[in-house]
Order: sequence, then structure tokens, then C-alpha cells
Amino acid sequence: MQPSTPYDAKGLMKAAIRDNNPVLYFEHKHLYRRIREEVPDEDYIVPIGVADVKRDGRDLTIVTYGAMVHDCLAAAERLSGDGAECEVVDLRSLCPLDRETFLTSVRKTSRALVVHEAHLTSGFGGEVAAIIAEQAFDVLDAPVTRVASLDVPVPFSAALEDAVLPNAQKIYDAAVSVLEY
Repeated sequence: MQPSTPYDAKGLMKAAIRDNNPVLYFEHKHLYRRIREEVPDEDYIVPIGVADVKRDGRDLTIVTYGAMVHDCLAAAERLSGDGAECEVVDLRSLCPLDRETFLTSVRKTSRALVVHEAHLTSGFGGEVAAIIAEQAFDVLDAPVTRVASLDVPVPFSAALEDAVLPNAQKIYDAAVSVLEY
């Protein structure tokens, strides 16, 4: 699991603790003190294996998780100003994977952009792209496209790290390319 919001972090953590199976729970350090929202005091869980549509759209599906959700939402907002409405699907859980949510979205928009922070080669986005290509190929109006980190070691320098990792501008550029295909 990899939450993108404080609400999801609390709900997924409680679900993980209560689950009888082993659960890997990853928090992205970049989200600490960066993303703020009110979290209910009452007891709740976010179900493991259920994706969340963070933004509705009709022109392009962006499938992502973790810290990249916020960059994708920023790119989608910018694209909205250009007249393109992008649906942003936050996977929240990679295993089990909620395939139906992102496949339903892709069938609605006919276009898919997969964004993740791992390396492009052998990154989890390749699996998501393969699922889309196998199970929704007949509705695609453009190739499934991925935005990910460059296939190099992540440098320690902040400026070089920014050059390696995906960001809202790179996501925007890729989305424009998919929309113009």
C-alpha cells in the first residue's frame, strides 16, 4: 500500500493492522508536512485493494499512486485549462490491485497515461500498462504511455534528483502527447 493523502494514510494503516495477512505499508517521505488535510477522529478504514478516483474526467485516464498523485492532479488541473478533462485514478494498493477501477476509467476515456516514481524499466507502471493493453486494447485511441523515473541511479543532489524523477511538467507533456495522438 502507498497512500497519497493523510486520510488514506490513517485508513490504510488501520486496515493493514487489522488484516490477518502480512501487509507492506509504504509512506513517501516527500509527502510529510507537504500534504495537509483534516483527518476524522472517529474510527475508519480505507479498504485494501480499492482504488480511488481522485478526479473525474472524460478525455484521458491517468493511473498513479503515492506522491505522484499530487503531480498528476496538478497536471490534470493545467490540462483542464486547455480544455482536456483528465481522470486521475489513485491505486492506493498495488497488491491486491483494483484493476476494475482503472480499466473502467480507460474504457470511458479511451486513453491511458501511467505515472509512477519507480524506474521506467521494470517499474510497476509496466504491469499496469500491460493490463490495460491486454484488457482494454479494443477501446484505446492512443498507445498506453508511461511517465517514470529515468533508468539511472537516483542522485543525492536535489537538482539532479529533480531531473531524474517525474514531475507535473513531464506528466503534462506526456498527457498532451497522448491527447494529440
